[in-house]
Amino acid sequence: MTDAAVIWKSAGLHLTRRLQNGWLEVSPELLRAYYTRPEIHPVAESCAAEIALFERLMAEPAAPVTEADLSAIADRDTAANYAVVLRFRDHLIAHGSVEAGYRALFEPGAPAVPPMFIDQLVHLIMSNLLRGETDAFLARAAELFFRDQVATTSDEQLLLADAEVVDTRAQSGALVPAGAEPPREVELDILTPRTASGYWDRADRFDFALDFRFAEPGQDAFARLIERWLLHFLDLTVRVQPLQSVQNQSWPWHVGLDAEATRILNALYRGEELPAEGQGRIAALFRMEVAEPDRLIERMRGKPVFLGLALDAGNRLRMKPQNLLVNLPLLPVRQ
Repeated sequence: MTDAAVIWKSAGLHLTRRLQNGWLEVSPELLRAYYTRPEIHPVAESCAAEIALFERLMAEPAAPVTEADLSAIADRDTAANYAVVLRFRDHLIAHGSVEAGYRALFEPGAPAVPPMFIDQLVHLIMSNLLRGETDAFLARAAELFFRDQVATTSDEQLLLADAEVVDTRAQSGALVPAGAEPPREVELDILTPRTASGYWDRADRFDFALDFRFAEPGQDAFARLIERWLLHFLDLTVRVQPLQSVQNQSWPWHVGLDAEATRILNALYRGEELPAEGQGRIAALFRMEVAEPDRLIERMRGKPVFLGLALDAGNRLRMKPQNLLVNLPLLPVRQ
């Protein structure tokens, strides 16, 4: 792994370039990648209008497209898919960079886009943030930002494995059945200091499990990534520390990093008791301190923000990194 190396070829970082502020250009090559998706790319049965629109967009990715252009496509599902992709394209172009477009997806009036597109943007942004990174634990922890995880416990470890990899191996019969209904075990290598050198050649396979217990490198790497994420997007310097609990500590503000953590932390903050059965559970807690207190709302200056990451009732973890951008107690940015 060299300083110039890119971790995940599948992220598409080669399709764009860094702008002066370090964010990524909405390049013609990046837009063309969306037009070649299987939902859009013409097939043998495609009508002449569909083929003509595809060829026009491949030649000029930012070309205007009218309702009449879409109405002329015979396959109405394809026309609807074009409408989704083009709304997404226009949103990115209007905001001038990948990062600005991503952040604006969570503001009022933003177009509805498939969750897959949001994950792809995060994958691309993370690839930019970690360009040249040599710490395999940081790279593996970054996968939590854009790929769902499934958790298992083994030898007192909390292991996170890529949910798509687990599901694919389940469908192919590459799982070892054990127990009821039937709990499944996937034969995956666990990322350790000894196995870390093997991560790079397999990065796009997403097939390393990560030990995510407190005081293990996985949680520390995740904390460092939160710091990088906020510095990159908000120019905000923070220090994030993994915690075992928030007992006996002042709890003035919290941010759930996924829907389940938000639900759990909100309930605990209100003093509600959570059912013992059929519920998710907190997988990790973090304490965040902001180095620039004048950027916080007044009542939060000098106080920490607590962050939580949770598993749902099916032991799945679905992080929403946008929560870090929209739910912190920051003063509005003056335009």
